[in-house]
Amino acid sequence: MTRYAVLGPGGVGGLLAVLLSNAGHEVVVIARPDSVEALRESGFRLSSDALGDHEARPDVVDTLEREVDAVFITPKATVLEAALESLPAEVVGEALVIPFLNGVDHLAGLRERYDAVVAGVIRVESTRVAPGVIEHGNDFARIELAGDGVLGERAAGVVVDLLEAGLEARLATDEHAMLWGKLSFLAPFALLTTAHRVPVGDVRTTHAEEMEAVIREVIAVSAAEGGPSDPAPVLKAFHGFGPGAKSSMLRDAEAGNALEIDAIGGAVVRAARAHGIAIPRTEALVEHLSR
Repeated sequence: MTRYAVLGPGGVGGLLAVLLSNAGHEVVVIARPDSVEALRESGFRLSSDALGDHEARPDVVDTLEREVDAVFITPKATVLEAALESLPAEVVGEALVIPFLNGVDHLAGLRERYDAVVAGVIRVESTRVAPGVIEHGNDFARIELAGDGVLGERAAGVVVDLLEAGLEARLATDEHAMLWGKLSFLAPFALLTTAHRVPVGDVRTTHAEEMEAVIREVIAVSAAEGGPSDPAPVLKAFHGFGPGAKSSMLRDAEAGNALEIDAIGGAVVRAARAHGIAIPRTEALVEHLSR
């Protein structure tokens, strides 16, 4: 049994908490103070065609005060700094810290704060539709962790736990390639759907030329950063989604929530400027969404 903490009871955090709890691990969820009692009372419920329907009652607290083996960090970038106040470094200690955050720039700040951080990405459509109620909306939930040496060995143990909990998981060795592997798709998908306020099917038809241009720009930056260098898989992924698929950024925009523009689009723009790569179409989208 591994002792896990999950920072954030949203779509990703709730899914992890339910599946790891039901796999026999000790899980504590760290939530906002105003939702702790309600979550303790209601527990968590996961609905998924691919993973099945599950219920779990992990412990819920507003601040981590116990020793754990690993911590998943799952809040949106827009609330990350405030959320980390509930995760004191002196309590975390040597626990493995695994962020499932969008973008690439968060790792440096986390490594300044915590001792044992490994990069992680999750590809999943998982949404909190009510407190403690999680809907998993597609047929996959893929996780990658990147690490080598001692941290890699510890991350490999987490991968085993995730696999046994029913998730797809693997250990990578190149964190830059892994992070940009996700961002090279996520940035065009999020920026285009949100800027035009349409699902991916409309992007593919009405904005096809812009879609291809933005994908090629982001892939050029990715290649310079050691990530994927071929736009074809990203284009294939765009065409593989159902026409009604929306990015989480678009869903946030529709709900009036703060957008992860800086974490997703800003990261691409900063990297492009560092390498002297012109990405005018991508920059225009980021500027438009930042207004």
